[in-house]
Amino acid sequence: MPSRITRNGDLALLTLSRFMKFAVFGTLVFTSTLSWAEPKLDLAGVIDSAIENDPWLSQSVRMQEALLEESISEGALPDPRINIGAANLPVDTFDTGQEAMTQATIGITQRFPRGDSRQLASEKKARLAEVQPFRRENRRAQVVETVTHLWLDIWRAQQSIHLIEGNRGLFEQLSEVAEAGYTSASAGSRQQDIIRSSLELIRLDDRLTALHAQLATSRETLGEWIGAERVQTPVSKELPDELQSTPRNWRSETDTEALVRHPSVRITEQLIDARAVDVDLARQAYKPEWSVSAQYGYRDRAPNGEDRADLFSVGIGFDLPLFTGNRQDRRLNATSARLEAARSERVLKTRELQAKARAAMARIEKLDERIGLYRQSLLPQMEEQASAALTAYDNDDGDFSEAVRARIDELNAQVELIHLEADRAKAVASFRYLTAGSPESSSSLLNRSQD
Repeated sequence: MPSRITRNGDLALLTLSRFMKFAVFGTLVFTSTLSWAEPKLDLAGVIDSAIENDPWLSQSVRMQEALLEESISEGALPDPRINIGAANLPVDTFDTGQEAMTQATIGITQRFPRGDSRQLASEKKARLAEVQPFRRENRRAQVVETVTHLWLDIWRAQQSIHLIEGNRGLFEQLSEVAEAGYTSASAGSRQQDIIRSSLELIRLDDRLTALHAQLATSRETLGEWIGAERVQTPVSKELPDELQSTPRNWRSETDTEALVRHPSVRITEQLIDARAVDVDLARQAYKPEWSVSAQYGYRDRAPNGEDRADLFSVGIGFDLPLFTGNRQDRRLNATSARLEAARSERVLKTRELQAKARAAMARIEKLDERIGLYRQSLLPQMEEQASAALTAYDNDDGDFSEAVRARIDELNAQVELIHLEADRAKAVASFRYLTAGSPESSSSLLNRSQD
């Protein structure tokens, strides 16, 4: 069969057209190279900025300070109570010197709470204050996971856009070849080839529009953490080494026991300690509350001018918690039940972390298998298939649709590989959060859990 391009004029025209395309493509590559030399939004800087600008961490510090202040306050004695009054006034004349019993009194009363309730109330506030450092540690780990996922969304969209834009020139050349072949009336040329090539270019433009929308959405979401201006900077082209490494398998009993160091588990442990103090506080209700009072009474002179001695009174009071069935007993039962519920919460949290860590590890392993399959087998074979289909078409021994379809399949596989790499990096980031507190996670550059 004759070749697609038979006339010398058509050949020169097509050669010039291809030369212009390669020149434009070279310019794009050069411009792209310069753009990569610009400052990049690296993941480590994003994490540092997000943690530094997180108002929740400052709020937690203030909450801890407040609880420590309340701890000191709870351990102090109640303020004494002052009583001022007039006692035994004669109601017929209201003359303070008429009766010997009439007095102007001033007294003071000091209450002493039950048992060790002051010390226990102070200890409870201190235990609650100790929860905040673990809350901040957990928050930092959550921020690392969240902004890493957002950064990866931007990276995935950006890499997909660069890949499709880099391949768009190839589809334009295919379109020009089809159009030149049809114009030159070479054998086998069809108008539907031109329509198909135009349609594929429109589809590529539609994919680029959708990817740019995803990129803009991801940037706006990440801008909540690091600022709207900074997030417009392109992200790094390469994934960080920490997200490409293979985490140590998390399925042994030793690793399961290490989950108790996770900050969310440490939070529940501190809350258990606080609940235990509540139980001790409830037991103090069985003890009496004491009070000491003192009163000074001033008496006016007698009607005959004789001085009257002033009076001083002192006393001790206490209550008798005798009927405890519907108050103290019920309160003690309630605090004991809450303590057991807190212990159950710790078990549930450990199991949840364990299950999620194992699921993340299994996902990483399966994604590794798929990525290896794409890199070692699928993409090389698709590239060979696309090259063979294009060669067959150029030699007038193949169908144009088959050549285009092979190139589209290859492009889709390359985009899918980018998605798989992003999904794996996300799984690694989630695994690092779920194993926060373990020796492996503590050594990671992405772990920002130190105060």
